[in-house]
Amino acid sequence: MPFRPQKTSPNPNPSPAPSPNKRRTTSWSDLWVKSPKSLNQVLFTMQLQSLPKDPKSQTLAPNFSNVDRTLLLPDDTLLRILSKLPDSQRLSNSLVCKRWLSLQGRLFSSLKVLDWGFIESGRLIERFPNLTHVDLSRACIISPQNSSILLHHGNISMHLSTGFSPICRILDENLLSVDVVDRGLRLLAGGCPNLCKLVVIGASEMGLMSVAEECLTLQELELHRCNDNVLRGIAGCRNLQILKLVGCVEGLYSELVSDIGLTILAQGCKRLVRLELSGCEGSFDGIKAIGQCCQMLEELTLCDHRMDGGWLAGLSYCENLKTLKLQACRAIDSNPGPDEYLGSCPALESLHLEKCQLRDKQSVRAMFLVCQAVKDVVIQDCWGLEDEIFSLAIFCRRVRFVSLEGCSLLTTQGLESVVISWKELQSLRVMSCKSIKDSEISPDLATLFSVLKDLKWRPDTKSLLAASLAGTGMGRKGGRFFKRT
Repeated sequence: MPFRPQKTSPNPNPSPAPSPNKRRTTSWSDLWVKSPKSLNQVLFTMQLQSLPKDPKSQTLAPNFSNVDRTLLLPDDTLLRILSKLPDSQRLSNSLVCKRWLSLQGRLFSSLKVLDWGFIESGRLIERFPNLTHVDLSRACIISPQNSSILLHHGNISMHLSTGFSPICRILDENLLSVDVVDRGLRLLAGGCPNLCKLVVIGASEMGLMSVAEECLTLQELELHRCNDNVLRGIAGCRNLQILKLVGCVEGLYSELVSDIGLTILAQGCKRLVRLELSGCEGSFDGIKAIGQCCQMLEELTLCDHRMDGGWLAGLSYCENLKTLKLQACRAIDSNPGPDEYLGSCPALESLHLEKCQLRDKQSVRAMFLVCQAVKDVVIQDCWGLEDEIFSLAIFCRRVRFVSLEGCSLLTTQGLESVVISWKELQSLRVMSCKSIKDSEISPDLATLFSVLKDLKWRPDTKSLLAASLAGTGMGRKGGRFFKRT
């Protein structure tokens, strides 16, 4: 049967063929699928279309005050913009919206935590994911909020209750338990693997081991209330370069750091560059172990040390030591031993003495013998530094810079007897030394002043030397002029 095409009724309203030059209206689905814009950009476009229109011009009203234009910016771009703003605006920027609050948290790399609950709740890691420097010292202390008594010691500040006994160790009674501190350290180490600096009070070996395992980039550690057992955990920090240990602080807490802990530390942290021991015990063996193992050590600070006699001789094993600082030490070395056993530090450049007892002639003499290669000598507010004690500094023949401040027993004759012998002296600074008088300056001392590159002379408030030398050319050498104070 032959095929016959069927008749169809014509369409009374035929639709015109689409023109190739006419563009179809973009739908939201096309905008979402084809455009690489983020959801924030789409929402912003929706907000623009929902604005009220002007009935006369049928255009969008020019009121954009309620529109957040930052929705068009991706997080990375907005983060770079916020990072260019000054730090003083960070708090106000974080109050704009939740998004800005989250982005501002990424900009913080250093934080001092005041509430330990902020760590245990997980908000610290969520709010500040890029932390590299964390100070937990304030958070480790339980302080009554309604107390008006504030105790401040070094970096530690805490409020006290009104009923404490003066013979009690105050801080021991107001510290978090070791288990709580260790639990917080594990949370911190798990959330901040890029941690570089940490300050904590009362941690144990296990808590510090968790930090050492998770935070491989840890370079600086400040540990209060430390003892020999805790140092086993510190020894796992292979990349540690700066370390401060606080063992015993009278009236606050008492812990023991001895030669055992110092030996463990020396064998584990061989990349140390700066070491500070505060309230720590030890002897020749502990200092020797540090010098032999920590060959990169350049700066050693001893604060209120409780070292046994003979520890000074251990410094000779610190072959690369450049700076030695003694602070608030009641004695330098109670029994330094014979001179032939002391040795010296060949690379030492700076010796700093601050608030130390320098009444023992034998120990001061041994110290200057060990430090005979020093070039910079700074003595500030030290007790017992009279002319006879200061004359022992003549063993240091390479001194180029000397600073004396708060040395009330030192006289002009005692100063002159030493500084005249330093043939390489270039800079002299004398401040608040009331026994040194302008009227007692000898011609030899005045000649020395004329060839110095830098001279700061203000031994007392009545000194007129600085004003009288103005315009005379004294203190001028190599293009450097006398500095008026």
